[in-house]
Amino acid sequence: MKTRSANASSLPAPGRRRWLGGALGAAALASAWPMVSNAQAAAGSVITRRIPSSGEVLPVVGLGSWITFNVGNDPQARDACAEVVRAFFAAGGRVIDSSPMYGSSQPAIGHALAKLKHPASLFSAEKVWIGDASRGATQMEASRAFWGVPRFDLMQVHNLLSWEDHLPRLFEMKASGRLRYVGISTSEGRRHVELERIMRTQRIDFVQLTHNLLDREAEQRLLPLAQERGIAVLVNRPFRQGALLDQLARHPLPGWAADIGCDSWAQVALKFVVSHPGVTCAIPATSQVAHLRKNMGAASGLLPDAALRTRMAREVAAL
Repeated sequence: MKTRSANASSLPAPGRRRWLGGALGAAALASAWPMVSNAQAAAGSVITRRIPSSGEVLPVVGLGSWITFNVGNDPQARDACAEVVRAFFAAGGRVIDSSPMYGSSQPAIGHALAKLKHPASLFSAEKVWIGDASRGATQMEASRAFWGVPRFDLMQVHNLLSWEDHLPRLFEMKASGRLRYVGISTSEGRRHVELERIMRTQRIDFVQLTHNLLDREAEQRLLPLAQERGIAVLVNRPFRQGALLDQLARHPLPGWAADIGCDSWAQVALKFVVSHPGVTCAIPATSQVAHLRKNMGAASGLLPDAALRTRMAREVAAL
């Protein structure tokens, strides 16, 4: 992954001051943009967002496990995953997300958590993914056993599969203390109409969806609706499963990347996602400690304001 070259383009000083000024507290954006995050950044802390339904705070960068933790029973590969998880917690991370759909990712996570003696800061995000809702409880219990946790923090209905049947059970589990939060997830834009209907009619705590520099449909209706309804948002595929970073790696970082503390395209992509005020946490997946540390770097420093965010999307789309 390339870093900014010495002759990379840079904003003129007045423009740079304008964007940084907005990121630090421009009054025109104070009511709409995440100024609290940038106050945290100025203090050198991990940037966090609140879960609207409870007020609990989460770091804005988490850890996904799709593909990267699907390593089978290979002990060396599982240990490598454990080192990624170790680096994640060391960098202040909390949210780890998985699904029964992700092959052997769940036992790989369980192996890592056991090796690390189950860090108390973990925020466990799992999914139920089965068409026959009568078997949902069995699947969720199997997932819990794989992780080795007493209960999950968040259970999501994966890709909206049989959500009408699963959600009542999840709400009951939450009411009885067997679950802390209820959510629903999708990674396909074709489900956005149904997702919007669920967000409008169900009292869910979380929604998980796709959002990145190129896939911005969620900005039009879903992210504003999440803010209106008090729903936390997890963002999957912030790198388009790596395809976005492969594309961007052919180009030098623009000058404004340094202005928001980015030294990699991965950090640029993540800061774009988490700077939207409707986003709670992005969950990029990786199997490499070096990449994990780069990703976690996006949870500190300045975030782009609305003006710079618009420019970032425009310039990346033109590459």
